[in-house]
Amino acid sequence: MGSITAIRRKTAPRVSSSASGVDRQYASRSELVYKELREAIEQGTLKPGERVMEVEIAAWLKVSRTPVRDALRRLETEGVLVIEPRNGLVISSLDRHAMIELYAMREVLEGTAARLCALHASDFERMELEEMIKREEKLRGNLAALAQHNRLIHEAVHRGAHNRYLEKSLAAVNDSMWLLGKSQMLLPHRAKTAESEHRELAAAIIKRDADAAEEAARRHVRSAQRERLKQLFPGNRN
Repeated sequence: MGSITAIRRKTAPRVSSSASGVDRQYASRSELVYKELREAIEQGTLKPGERVMEVEIAAWLKVSRTPVRDALRRLETEGVLVIEPRNGLVISSLDRHAMIELYAMREVLEGTAARLCALHASDFERMELEEMIKREEKLRGNLAALAQHNRLIHEAVHRGAHNRYLEKSLAAVNDSMWLLGKSQMLLPHRAKTAESEHRELAAAIIKRDADAAEEAARRHVRSAQRERLKQLFPGNRN
């Protein structure tokens, strides 16, 4: 089982070095620690199954143990961290079955969000989504920017659904998606396919075709699931 000690040689902590005094004035240290750990997990610096120790994180980020403890509790509540016998607190791992369950929930929620967005999005929100699709075309080849833009597109659909409880459910599912590794938009072939899928989804929403929007969103998630299965479980049949 690994330890966070190793990443202290790989990553420069931002909590102490890049966070300015203004940042500290408006964000608690526990929030900064939480974001730092979240990014480390999402980027694969901290890997599933790796042990997480409060004292080591505090030393790594050069903060006291109190904000670290708060951040760890938050991540544990979200299911990103779990307690294992003899190992203590570790990064959660998702086996193939758990991953399929996660994508099944994501498909339902994203499909519902797309349907509600088609029905309830304002004219401005639909126009904003259309502009995002045009922006995505201009970002071709810039994979890092596409990964960020992908999130913005999905968040726009979620907001356009105008259902606060659906947004909370989507946020919970997406928190667990961190455990699967880096964004698939960093893969050129997936970025190309996703662009086409986003265009189809947005077109249905703009036309207020709820059935087509839901189906487009579901296809998009199923496509992402197939790609993730190939990445993480290459020896298994889909």
